[in-house]
Formats: sequence, C-alpha cells, structure tokens
Amino acid sequence: MKKKVIGILGGMGPEATADLFYRIIKATPARKDQDHLRIIIDNNPKIPDRTAAIINKGLSPLPEMVKTAKNLERAGADFIIMPCVTAHHYYEELRKSVKISVLNMIELTTQKIEKNFPGVKKAGLIATVGTIKSKIYDQALGRIGVRVIIPPESMEQDVMKAIYNHIKAGSLIEGKHIIVNVANQLIEMGAEAIICGCTEVSLVLKNGDLSVPVIDPLQILAETAVATALGTV
Repeated sequence: MKKKVIGILGGMGPEATADLFYRIIKATPARKDQDHLRIIIDNNPKIPDRTAAIINKGLSPLPEMVKTAKNLERAGADFIIMPCVTAHHYYEELRKSVKISVLNMIELTTQKIEKNFPGVKKAGLIATVGTIKSKIYDQALGRIGVRVIIPPESMEQDVMKAIYNHIKAGSLIEGKHIIVNVANQLIEMGAEAIICGCTEVSLVLKNGDLSVPVIDPLQILAETAVATALGTV
C-alpha cells in the first residue's frame, strides 16, 4: 500500500510545529531514511492569534488557515494535521475548504481517553482562554461522560503568561514551573487526569510530572498521523 503524504498546517506556534514533526519521525517504524514518511510543512506564523479572535479582540485566523491548508493540498498532502488546539475552534470551516481530510486532535484525544482511561470522569484542562471559551473540549468529552475542570480565573491568567510570555518565547523551564503548579491545583480540585490543552503545554508537561496521568493531544496526533499515513488505522 502506498504511504500517504502528511501535511502539517503549522506556525501556531513554530516550536510546537517542529515538535510535532519530530514526534512523527520518532513514531515512525523506520530503519533507514527511505522508510520515513513524506511530510509537507507550511509553517505560517502570520496566521492571526486564535485566542484573540475568539474573545473578539483580533482578526479571524480562518482566511489565513484556509490559504495554508490549500497550499498543502496543492503541494500533494493526502491529509492535514494542525498542532494548535485553539485553532480547532475553526475546524469545521477549515475541513470544508479542502478536498482532503483534516484530522481532529480534539476528537482523537476524546477517543483515546474513552479507550485507555475509562475510569477518568473528571479531567483537568490546561489551555488558552480561547480554547476554554470555545468549549471544544467540554463538548467532546461531555459525550463520553467526562467533566472538564478548568483553573480558577487567576490561575488561568498564569497559564496565559506561561504560554505567551515564557514557552512561546523559548523560556521552557519557567513556563513548566507555572504549568505544573496549575496542574497540581487542578488535581486538588478533583482532576483524575490532566490534558495538555495547548500544544505549548505539550512542550513542557510530560507523563510522570504529576500524580495523575498526563494526556498529550500532540502525541496522540503524531501517532495517529503515522498510522493514517501507513494505512494501519
């Protein structure tokens, strides 16, 4: 069976895009260069900020996202993945703009929780304000009986500072310290697992950092992309 070409709609942000690319490489069963998958990346950091758009303070990212998706389609991608959780607020419109499929990281994460963590009924979500306000995780997880727990407003501002002032700026250690503190607060509030609800959070929060499982949508996306490209899913 011919391997499919993966298209990465990137730039939201660039380091998360590079991290996804690396994770795909590590998840691919390969012994030589030629065993690896063809991956087309359009790293477009000019896509307007998703959170700013959702809370009505910025330009819609959708036109630029659509343009980037069409670039990937023209370049030969068989399907598209997006290493940005908040961008999935625009998933349906984006999916309709191209003829190739677009994997949905939120739905994939929900399926993973349902299959691998059936005992989890309350999940802590560390995400941008845009993701929280869009309720994309609440809607998806609610369908499998999982309640989403979010940080108190004051701690949510800490999350935004960690993401925008530290992690996106390359200060991963400082960002991780804040994220771990927020995660532990969510565990005290009853969270039985913590979801990295932003791809920048995936850069710093790993399984083993906390007393409960860390569910990483970026890793789930990478593994599913590999399986899709190889035709094993």
